[in-house]
Amino acid sequence: MSLETINYYNQNAADFAAATDDIDMTALYAEFLPRLKAAGHILDAGCGSGRDAVYFKQLGFTVSAFDASAELARLASARLHQAVAVQRFEQLNQHEKYDGIWCCASLLHVANNNLATVFGLLQQALKPDGVLYASFKYGDTERQDHGRYFTDMNEARLTALINDVNGLTLNKMWLTQDKRPERNHETWLNALLFRNGS
Repeated sequence: MSLETINYYNQNAADFAAATDDIDMTALYAEFLPRLKAAGHILDAGCGSGRDAVYFKQLGFTVSAFDASAELARLASARLHQAVAVQRFEQLNQHEKYDGIWCCASLLHVANNNLATVFGLLQQALKPDGVLYASFKYGDTERQDHGRYFTDMNEARLTALINDVNGLTLNKMWLTQDKRPERNHETWLNALLFRNGS
């Protein structure tokens, strides 16, 4: 994540939380959570203000979380009542620790030329047969938008990317519309991936 993007979230953390806290995530949770064992360990990677991490914890999952924005991590930590690391995806250094990794609207801030490396780090952090959820704004470009960097993805682009990552299998891709009324014209690419079993 670029320093400019991190600064954007540090400066707008409260507004971002208010704009995203009430989004109905039920359909996306329903794709991810049934594939995990009960009380499994989930990493919310790029957790924002902690909306999803709190939900997972309430369901009895063990939750770890990080965000590159110190202000968002602070909000998430207060909500989760536990430490939330301030780090970037490129700093992830875990081995077969998580049953599931949730990357909701977070990997889209990683530079396209770093994404294969980051997916490799996520693969290493998953337990064998672990599941990874990721979402991107739909498209095929890298762009700046009001102080934030975005890598957009479509099906062909993501498939080609994952083909270059050892040990990850792309299980499913599907499109959804943004749930925020003022953004319902925006399309998201969602994906489920599995770490290959040992």
